[in-house]
Amino acid sequence: MKPIWIVDDDESIRWVLEKALARENLATRSFSNAREAIDALQNSTPQVLVSDIRMPGESGLELLQAVKAKHPGLPVIIITAFSDLDSAVAAFQGGAFEYLAKPFDVDKAVELIRRALDESLREADVEQVSAETPEILGQAPAMQDVFRAIGRLSQSNVTVLITGESGSGKELVARALHKHSPRATQPYIALNTAAIPKDLLESELFGHERGAFTGAQATRRGRFEQAENGTLFLDEIGDMPFDLQTRLLRVLSDGHFYRVGGHQPLKANVRVIAATHQNLEHRVREGLFREDLYHRLNVIRLRLPSLRERREDIPLLTRHFLAQSAKQLGVEAKRMSDAAMQFLSSLDLPGNVRQLENLCNWITVMAPGQTVEVKDLPQDLTHGKESMPSMSASSGAAQATSFSAMPEAPPMAGTAGGLLPASPVPASGMNGSGEHKPSWISLLESEAAQLLSAGQPEVMDALGRQFESALIKTALKHTHGRKNDAAVRLGIGRNTITRKIHELGIDGASDDA
Repeated sequence: MKPIWIVDDDESIRWVLEKALARENLATRSFSNAREAIDALQNSTPQVLVSDIRMPGESGLELLQAVKAKHPGLPVIIITAFSDLDSAVAAFQGGAFEYLAKPFDVDKAVELIRRALDESLREADVEQVSAETPEILGQAPAMQDVFRAIGRLSQSNVTVLITGESGSGKELVARALHKHSPRATQPYIALNTAAIPKDLLESELFGHERGAFTGAQATRRGRFEQAENGTLFLDEIGDMPFDLQTRLLRVLSDGHFYRVGGHQPLKANVRVIAATHQNLEHRVREGLFREDLYHRLNVIRLRLPSLRERREDIPLLTRHFLAQSAKQLGVEAKRMSDAAMQFLSSLDLPGNVRQLENLCNWITVMAPGQTVEVKDLPQDLTHGKESMPSMSASSGAAQATSFSAMPEAPPMAGTAGGLLPASPVPASGMNGSGEHKPSWISLLESEAAQLLSAGQPEVMDALGRQFESALIKTALKHTHGRKNDAAVRLGIGRNTITRKIHELGIDGASDDA
């Protein structure tokens, strides 16, 4: 981690902050004036910068301006006199993270620097992921159409709506649109609106003022402010709560928004790219999505084809993911035999590219030889392609290392990549006694009908929580409680499964060794 820079002509303030941060095991570098710091920026950068506003020579505001021109995501804390309201306002207008009023409490100063540090590290992670993200791979005609569309949109700031099935690579397209746009040097911020609890989503998007609600102990910038002059990617926009859709519509209409609890309008210069796997036209007709917001988002629609529509790309993607997985694990990359590659290309893979990537990770770890044959693939791909295997005792071991192809049922809303674990009730058929066993979908429909008839509120939320809980518990059982392995099997992120385990109160999970 890079050091925290302290810029102040008062040696005593520099000394106090240096000692306080040293006790927190945080490295520092001090400067007695703004010019020294500006010169140092030519060769290095801090993790956080703390600067007095009034110093001989260049002021802290001039230093702030120089920093933001070169490193727009770098948090800057400005030290001001207690009564200098104009300076505080100017600091915020210049993009300061926060201001520290003199005389200040040292513990509160350290706490503020800690918050700035967390934000700096978070934005650094976003930049690192963006830098490591490969270009989109694809030779199929359907993907060439996507590439052409990205090229045509490269010099445009127009709003784009990306549609396509879960796991088809919508975020990669959004990153490519940003990378090849005039905003490429500015921040790219991504937010999955379905992954944030609805009572926190407003603050996540627009930020909040100190004291806006219980727990809001300090002012916080939202994603729109973090993406200033850059691109904001809103994934799963179809799941956005209806009341928040109104606020988003205003930003798209006039470019202004308010922080939660704020009274001062803020101007947003942000390009919005949205994505969804849902049919927004249907959601508009059902009254779940605002029609005016739909038309604001649907300026340019870019449809991403499913993997079934570009099977000729499966060998290319498979080789790429096998090489990538091997590099991460420090092993030699596995090779697919011609028969295995042909078999893989024949699968429907409802989880699309994400499911294929997860499968390649499985092959890298589990396949016995360097050349992978059809028999080395997960058993439910080779033996259960036409129906879902049951959770009998004899098939339990196979289920623990399998990927369900599920050709009969479409991905359900809220699932990642369309991957579902095997159901304890087969999709259809007879049980051991010769009795007809209803499908799990029929059972779900029956349960929903009973709850709706009884006037049960929030049926979607109640059943959704049960559904997610059953998925995660089953995955954890198969991975012996290892949540990172379970996340890979389910096709979701590690942070997502950790949050879900906490929200749903699931026991028995552990970090992978």
